[in-house]
Amino acid sequence: MPKKRNSALLFIFITMLIDVTGLGIIIPVLPKLIMELTGAGLSGAAQYGGWLIFTYAVMQFFFSPVLGGLSDRYGRRPVLLFSLFGFGIDYILLGLSPNIWWLFAARLISGITGASSTTAGAYIADVSPPEKRAQNFGLIGAAFGLGFILGPVLGGLLGAYGSRVPFFASAGLALINWLYGYFVLPESLSAEHRRPFDWKRANPLGSLMQLRRYPLILGLMIPFVLIMLAGFATQRTWAYYTMEKFGWDERMVGLSLGFVGVMGAIVQGGLTRSLIPRLGATKSIYAGLFLYAIGMALYAAANQGWMMFAITVVASLGGLAMPALQGVMSNEVPLNEQGELRGALTSVMSLTSIFGPLIMTNLFAFFTSAQAPVQLPGAPYWMGALLIAASLSLIVRLLNKRM
Repeated sequence: MPKKRNSALLFIFITMLIDVTGLGIIIPVLPKLIMELTGAGLSGAAQYGGWLIFTYAVMQFFFSPVLGGLSDRYGRRPVLLFSLFGFGIDYILLGLSPNIWWLFAARLISGITGASSTTAGAYIADVSPPEKRAQNFGLIGAAFGLGFILGPVLGGLLGAYGSRVPFFASAGLALINWLYGYFVLPESLSAEHRRPFDWKRANPLGSLMQLRRYPLILGLMIPFVLIMLAGFATQRTWAYYTMEKFGWDERMVGLSLGFVGVMGAIVQGGLTRSLIPRLGATKSIYAGLFLYAIGMALYAAANQGWMMFAITVVASLGGLAMPALQGVMSNEVPLNEQGELRGALTSVMSLTSIFGPLIMTNLFAFFTSAQAPVQLPGAPYWMGALLIAASLSLIVRLLNKRM
């Protein structure tokens, strides 16, 4: 059993790595393709890009609970394969797009089918004993970290051969991944642990309402949202912040983000598997969020560029918190509701990805404008530190009540 379990975990890691690498490949060339299709400049392309992200996030918000419920009914394997195939079609449509509306159609498809991380999380819960779920959830974060290092590099290299080449490369990776899964991936959810599909539960509100039976999970959703919102300080304003405060160029921004990805992969792929079992899930959450909040505050206060690299070592240790928090949530529900839980979490994440970037980018824009009462380019990071501190306070109260 341990050998089969390790093989399944390795497959899920490889699946997510290929999936995220394919997504990362298109990042450097998407602006150029949008400009080609619309005739707009970089500013206009950024607006279209924002609406494309919005379209994807909205579809994820509504359809993640559906696919989570389907995976609880029919098993993880068919839903994961459906998701991977959908990504392949999405990238092909992006590569063939004759106009901007094809891009929106492709993002609609990928948003509907894009439940690979949702189903992968449920799969990990299926094959992991409760005491190891938290550390095994770190594999998803490690795959994201490595994928976003490899993907943009490959995208930049392939983009030299044409703005559409990276999209076909991503399609090839997604479809290879689909074939790999079709012939190799075993089902993780046995028939006796499945439950009937119910449309009343297969929507964002319905899936959250079902969690009322688990007061701890419902309570933890609030700090979960705060942590996700805080993360957009780094994800959406890093380039603007470092260019404004330190005068960095695109090369330095890319190198720094690569370092962030490397540290994230080290923490979530390696340290979580050794530290969470030693500290336990609760202490891992506390320590991770404390270091994450400190890291955000230090980012905001940094006055020299090299400090961003040193601070990243501290901030990346915050990666202990999320796998441990998801492990605590996962251990509260039975196997036949893991898909529903993951669908609810993905819907919440999608909702924060609609509003989070708007909050953080507008904070940066206001506090670097002439109308600001004080020039404070680090405002998004100060906000991130406050949100994480608030989430830590809420989690301490909730987990202390359970004891």
